[in-house]
Amino acid sequence: MLEHLYQKRVRYGETDKMGYLYYGNYAQYYEIGRVELLRSLHFSYWSLEEEYGIMMPVMSLQMRFVRPARYDELLTIQTTLRKLPENFITFHMEIYNEREELVNGGSVKLCFVDIKTNESVAAPSVLLEKLEPYFEKA
Repeated sequence: MLEHLYQKRVRYGETDKMGYLYYGNYAQYYEIGRVELLRSLHFSYWSLEEEYGIMMPVMSLQMRFVRPARYDELLTIQTTLRKLPENFITFHMEIYNEREELVNGGSVKLCFVDIKTNESVAAPSVLLEKLEPYFEKA
């Protein structure tokens, strides 16, 4: 299992009239978590697309809203990979407020697609090599 934490402060422009983080922005926070988890492995979406010709479109997004996040709160985005990807990769997300209370949780599932053929492919070996040290051998 691989877990990564990243902190992000709620900006004024991300809130609604009530001063709460606008619900549509949580998907962007999930993206921040995914990107930063990969970056922590010295790997990036950019390199996957530009160097290896693989894109990762989102297939499904699930989330539950537990309590509001407010303007200027420092949130912790916890991103977890529970298993090695095969044809899909699923990031499990939890967002906590400064009091370490769960604000939001969910998951996002992506697949791997060859940019040239637009066909679904298995998880690229270059990504698996980065992830394998974090998972027990079966």
